Amino acid sequence: QRKNPFSNDDRLASKPVHTHRGDSTYGRPPEGSQTEQRGRDAHSHVGKEVEELCSIIRRTGEVGEDGHVSVTFGQLFETYVTISNKVVGILLRARKHGLVRFEGEMLWQGKDDDVIITLL
Repeated sequence: QRKNPFSNDDRLASKPVHTHRGDSTYGRPPEGSQTEQRGRDAHSHVGKEVEELCSIIRRTGEVGEDGHVSVTFGQLFETYVTISNKVVGILLRARKHGLVRFEGEMLWQGKDDDVIITLL
């Protein structure tokens, strides 16, 4: 399938795509394509949500003896769910970037309400 029916860009149709693992373009959309732009927009949007989550933790949490702000998952969930229903996903992304710390792989409403989330 050299011709992408979802793209209006005819120059991409004639360019064969042969990338291999290890190549810098492997697994990436063609440079300058709408797909690349949508990916950049999504990355920016998620980054803003992570920043907002951190500011909510800072506002609603309490400063501990170690100087870090902490909040329980239940309290954070109740506060943040009115803003976004993706609170757990955003928390996981924030932990991946080293912005927050909490125990466990996944947090569940009700079951993990007492888990402490610490802003790093």
